[in-house]
Amino acid sequence: MNYLSGENLRKDLGERILFTDLDLSINKGEKVALVANNGTGKSSLLKILAGVEDPDRGVVRVRKGVRLAYLSQQPEFEEHLTIQELIDSSSSNVLSIIRAYEEALEQNSKEHNPQTERNLSDAPTAMDEADAWDFERKLKELLSRFNIHEYQQPIKSLSGGQKKRMAIALVLLQQPDLLLLDEPTNHLDLEMIEWLEKYLSKSGISLLMVTHDRYFLDTVCTHILELADSKLKLYKGNYAYFLEKKAELEAAENVEIGKAQQLMKSELDWMRRSPKARTTKSKSRIQAFYDTEKKAKSGKTTQEPSLSVKMTRIGGKILELKKLYKSLDENVILKGFDYTFKKGERIGIVGKNGTGKSTFLNMIMGLENPDSGKINRGDTIVFGYYSQQGMKLKPGKRVIEVLKDVADVIELANGVKVTASQLLNKFLFPPAMQHQYVEKLSGGEKRRLYLLTVLMKNPNFLILDEPTNDLDILTLNKLEDFLADFKGCILLVSHDRYFLDRLVDHLFVFKGAGEIKDFNGTYTEFRLQQDAQQKQEKVQYQEEKVKAKPKTEKPKTKLSFKEKYEFETLESEIEELENKKAELEQQLNDNSSDYEMATSISNELGGVITALNTKSDRWLELSEFAE
Repeated sequence: MNYLSGENLRKDLGERILFTDLDLSINKGEKVALVANNGTGKSSLLKILAGVEDPDRGVVRVRKGVRLAYLSQQPEFEEHLTIQELIDSSSSNVLSIIRAYEEALEQNSKEHNPQTERNLSDAPTAMDEADAWDFERKLKELLSRFNIHEYQQPIKSLSGGQKKRMAIALVLLQQPDLLLLDEPTNHLDLEMIEWLEKYLSKSGISLLMVTHDRYFLDTVCTHILELADSKLKLYKGNYAYFLEKKAELEAAENVEIGKAQQLMKSELDWMRRSPKARTTKSKSRIQAFYDTEKKAKSGKTTQEPSLSVKMTRIGGKILELKKLYKSLDENVILKGFDYTFKKGERIGIVGKNGTGKSTFLNMIMGLENPDSGKINRGDTIVFGYYSQQGMKLKPGKRVIEVLKDVADVIELANGVKVTASQLLNKFLFPPAMQHQYVEKLSGGEKRRLYLLTVLMKNPNFLILDEPTNDLDILTLNKLEDFLADFKGCILLVSHDRYFLDRLVDHLFVFKGAGEIKDFNGTYTEFRLQQDAQQKQEKVQYQEEKVKAKPKTEKPKTKLSFKEKYEFETLESEIEELENKKAELEQQLNDNSSDYEMATSISNELGGVITALNTKSDRWLELSEFAE
């Protein structure tokens, strides 16, 4: 069943064509990842499909009755609202059904007529279908899962991670059939990413998403949709399958292009010496030549970013952290932290949002001071700091000007000196883009430019705070290759598990309340250790429960006097509860038009059903030994 389709879609960004003549469809049950390089219009395409943006040409169709929800890359909320007010003003499907029900109640009480009575009759059915009667309970459960508890907290006080969690919670509460996600893992901690990964992979929601998280792609997605050269190609399989098939197709295409180029050389000689009087056979050969020429010239050299900047020499003393203490209000971040960095060390930092990872990096950089303790930096250390906030530039700055503010000429790792313009070209900013204003760049392009400004300072100690956010997979792969060969020190905060596994073999695990675990191993090894520990704790708990249970020398064959009395009492109690349940169900039907009364009855009915189930289970247990 087709849920969503786009036909002949085109989008321009000024003089730049993002994509044109795109056709796509998303079917029921499909979980599709949209893969493309930065600047190709991935986010714009999602916005067009979600109805947030209009295409310059083409049409989008959503199947009637399909609930569609969209998560933007940078969620925007009205800052003056509280969390509760945001929930109340949300346009989610369930909330709109609840509001329609409440409105039907009010209209029928004010002006009773056949129409208002009909509306009131239909409203409870819609509430049942949307499972909206206990919406408040579900809302609290989901927000609690996303660590959102203070409903009166103003939106403007939320961090980027809290806003992203709030946005994800709101789209999931809409109970969509089709979910469009733009970089859902950005600003989430690893624990929340893993929860979302499991939730989406097990749910029946159809998906179209953009993400750079390759583990997330591989686990959740069943289809990969590649956008390249303004064309879409569908691969039916996960991300690993996509990489394998793409490599096979490119190899086969290169072979065909090579053959065509060889044939074109011989045909070109024939064309040059062929007589002017053409026979029919000659004309056919001429046409074949032009077809071969087109094939021979179809091979495009894939542009890839080139990272090869020079590293400043590193001395013996690098970085010493001695007895560091740091608190922000009541949040303890460091409690007597000690560490001395060694040459070539590469350490990953992981932990929940709010445990102080970015604050820790800012202290090393001297942007924040510890409450007490010392930070000793080596004289030869040149830090390259890539912060999560990115570049802060004045409006009207051009791309080339950003680099020239750092240096006009840069020396590469091989000793060759290049101009700022040449370096930009190597990093996928061709001359046509170099004089564009920075604000016109995509999010990923801005991140790529920022990364370049950090690396061109020739650092020997890289501090990277969430460097993978908004980068396309091509740039990520090149960054990984560069960092894998980097001879200096690396201190890396990232929620990208693949990135961590490839680059670091030592972790600082921020557990909160100032506790930092020093773990020697990769992130995957850390998670496996955690899982094994949790399983062991569960086994120990079960064993202790068994040990604590009093042993009986003889197996139980009959009820004690007390149990016999309980068994007889249960029969009458169960009968009373069943009568009460039937009575409440009738009251619920009779008072469905009164929202407050129906809610009260529904809550009471839930308590009765719980008590009935408990007593019925106990009655069954005792009935095995009743005479």
